[in-house]
Formats: sequence, structure tokens, C-alpha cells
Amino acid sequence: MKNKAASVSYAPKRSPGPVSAIRVKAAAGNPRRGWLTAGHLTIPVALGRGGILANKREGDGGTPRGSFRPRQLWWRGDRYSRPQTFLPARPIGDTDAWCEDPNDRHYNQPIRLDRGQGGDRLKRADQLYDFIIEIDHNTKPRIAGRGSAVFLHLARDNFGPTAGCVSMTRAAMLQLLKQLGPKTRIIIG
Repeated sequence: MKNKAASVSYAPKRSPGPVSAIRVKAAAGNPRRGWLTAGHLTIPVALGRGGILANKREGDGGTPRGSFRPRQLWWRGDRYSRPQTFLPARPIGDTDAWCEDPNDRHYNQPIRLDRGQGGDRLKRADQLYDFIIEIDHNTKPRIAGRGSAVFLHLARDNFGPTAGCVSMTRAAMLQLLKQLGPKTRIIIG
């Protein structure tokens, strides 16, 4: 008789499910730095150069105050395997970009760019956009000038401020992704 124990495979423990909410707050004394809390996980983050703002405007460098939901994960499939997450995930392609022009009908939406076209390309030479969590800031309805391309992404080595996003280390991002799902609320402020 075959040993049944030999045929059992053990998978790594998976989180029981996504957390219901994560919170992002500014650090005391430094509005460009903050803390993200998700369940028992607390991680340092960089915020926008304008701090957390209630009245977000395009180009103000502020991280928008409010409650948002993650829409999907974009990641550099050419650099990393698909990370563990409850979010829908999409690898970043060469032509993937984000429209930040308030006068364009595709404002604050993903777009595809041909070679030589301008725009915020998602496939960058640095590591900042290796993992991007797209959130639903200024999406329903989209209002021109109220801010675009607000993501959770990777931080610069010195944790320098962002243009309005929330950024963190790669290790922290991978831990956070294990806890996020489409119904998780992201509360900033």
C-alpha cells in the first residue's frame, strides 16, 4: 500500500483573506513621511511633497485625503514573478502609460503610447514602478484637474517625497500585497 503521507504537498500559508482597511497617516513633524497600518503590519512610507491634502489638485504634490479602494496591481513581469495578492494583477508592458493631461479625454486613465510619444510611462528604468497599486482616486466621476496617477508604489532609496503617491520599500510592498483585495478600504489622512 502506498504511503499517503508521501503524496501530501504542503503549500506556504496564505493569508486567510484581505484586510477590510488600511490606514495611512502623516508622521509627526514631517508631512512628507508617514505610516501605513494594515492589520498587525505597520510600515514607513513616503508621501507627496505637499503632504496630505483634502483638496487635491493636479501638480500640487499632495497625497489626497480620503477613502479609496485598490483597483489592480501593475507589476514588472520582466523583473519579478507575480506577487501573492487578492487583487487583479496585470504585467506592465512597453507601451503602458498613464494620462495626466487634464485636457485629454483619457485623463487619469491607463493609456498605450507609441514610441516617441510623451506621457507617464509605467515601465521605467528605475524601480519606482516595479509594483504599482492603482487606486480609485478621482475615477467616479473623473474631474479634470483633481489629480491623476495617484498610486501606492516603491520608494526612492532616501524615502524622498513623491508627486502625490504613497511609496514604500519592496519588502513592505510584498507584505502589503498579501493583505489587499478589491474591497479593502485605503484610508488616507
